[in-house]
Amino acid sequence: MIRILTDSAADLTAAELNAPGVIVVPMTVTFMDGTSQEDDGTMTKDDFFARLASDSKLPRTSQPSPASFMQAYEDAAAAGDEVIVITIAQKLSGTFQSARLAAADADFAPYIVDSESASQGEALLVREAVRLRDEEGLTAEEIAAVLERFKKRVRIVAVVDSLKHLQKGGRLPAAVAIVGGALGIKPVLALQDGEIKLVDKGRGRPGALVAMFKQLDALGGIDPRYGYTLLYSDNKQLIAPVHHYMHQNLQLTGGHVAQLGPTIGTHVGPGVVGVVFVAKE
Repeated sequence: MIRILTDSAADLTAAELNAPGVIVVPMTVTFMDGTSQEDDGTMTKDDFFARLASDSKLPRTSQPSPASFMQAYEDAAAAGDEVIVITIAQKLSGTFQSARLAAADADFAPYIVDSESASQGEALLVREAVRLRDEEGLTAEEIAAVLERFKKRVRIVAVVDSLKHLQKGGRLPAAVAIVGGALGIKPVLALQDGEIKLVDKGRGRPGALVAMFKQLDALGGIDPRYGYTLLYSDNKQLIAPVHHYMHQNLQLTGGHVAQLGPTIGTHVGPGVVGVVFVAKE
């Protein structure tokens, strides 16, 4: 069998977590009081955002250790399974490097794919890997090769309330944070090719949503074969106008809704709403 390993930044659903051969290596969130929590679902996403709002200092996120990946590799080797690893973008986290360090000491060579994405963008690659394994019957090597091409089409575009979380977490240059932090201005960010970029901005949330909708085309347009996912952090009601736009303006149905988890939520903060999609070929 082919095992598909990923990290908890992928924010997989409960059903995906229970899929045969899908293994998640959790990241860790450490709060201002020094307590640590593995991002393994023990703390609900709503509980996390409540804690994020109440603490005066941002929590810290930690990548899985090489030992965590090594254990997963050894378990697979003992069962005679091959392994594909899909990690959060290596420009955002050292998780990819942890997976590679563990592979250097492993008895076999896993196929390690830098998703160049995060959250539901990363999850898209996991779902595609499962589909290629279960429906297409591809080998691990073939799946990894397809994912390397497929990831270049995965897009995340989102409106955020503030850039302070990304700046404090070191995921965004201070100069960009200043540009996006003007009074009354809501930034529009895109995650593409592993990097977070300020792609537009709008006055207030309505203006930012219009700017975000324009980015759907600017980033290649939505391939309807893969559907789309509406993302939110702490307030699910924020997706309503985005849902309306997808249905009424783009005539797209079959979208999913997903909440950001602690790993990504730490760095983007509350008030986030976004769209994850696969760009047209």
